[in-house]
Amino acid sequence: MKIHYTDMDIRFTVEGAQFYALNIIFERFMRVIPKHSHGSGCYEIHYIPYGYGHAVINGVTYEITPNTLFVTGPHIEHSQSPVPENPMQEYCIYIKKAKSSPTGSDSPIINLFENNLFWFGQDNQGVHELMRNIFDELEHRYTGYMSQVELLLQQLIILLVRNYERGKVSTKQFASSNLINSKSVIIEEYFLYEYHNLTLADLSARLKFSPRQTERLLLEFYGKNFQQKKTEARMAAAIQLLSENDRSVSEIADILGYSSLEHFSTAFKKYYHKSPREYRKSL
Repeated sequence: MKIHYTDMDIRFTVEGAQFYALNIIFERFMRVIPKHSHGSGCYEIHYIPYGYGHAVINGVTYEITPNTLFVTGPHIEHSQSPVPENPMQEYCIYIKKAKSSPTGSDSPIINLFENNLFWFGQDNQGVHELMRNIFDELEHRYTGYMSQVELLLQQLIILLVRNYERGKVSTKQFASSNLINSKSVIIEEYFLYEYHNLTLADLSARLKFSPRQTERLLLEFYGKNFQQKKTEARMAAAIQLLSENDRSVSEIADILGYSSLEHFSTAFKKYYHKSPREYRKSL
């Protein structure tokens, strides 16, 4: 059995470095692969989910067992042979790094990948599932499958590097966002969860804006001013709370931050054209 995808222009990029996937194979080994090596920039990624065999890599013999992962990079001599009684099954992806791609001085992933021309061990990063997903995408060709394959190949490089490092924590982290668009998350969570005590001054402080800037932002993002958003948030919460029959209307008015039951009832009727008790009876 052999599944073979070749002669496809599959390109993907990892931290600015471009790769080409030249050969994607799954097969059950019934033959010996003689000693060979790959040219500059070329890497062969081998993953064995089932079965047994042996690999001779740079003159050293390695035992292949289920969940073995090994990578052979440029000019690394290697051969493979199956154990006849239970021959190995192997996913093999042959990739080439473009010459014009930047090297890894400012890319920890590419630096580690290029500095490990040979690696052999047991996978602990879920490579089997990722390989199955690659072949599933190539077989079925659902909408967007080409982008999916490229994304999965990017992930494969990352999982290889994580295997090399054995769980090392990255020293990099996302910078704090200063984009105006990120403020929408603060706004939406504020109105969604804090409807009891909504004030323009409090929201402005969280956004690090003046009240006037906050009002402008609300109008730009939602087409509503603060008071309209406040009423909308409280009325949405009121509907949810009224549908749960374990609270009185008076308790709900207090939860929503209204000063009295009458104030809540007036606001609710103005918004929904029926009183809270009428709404609850209609459920």
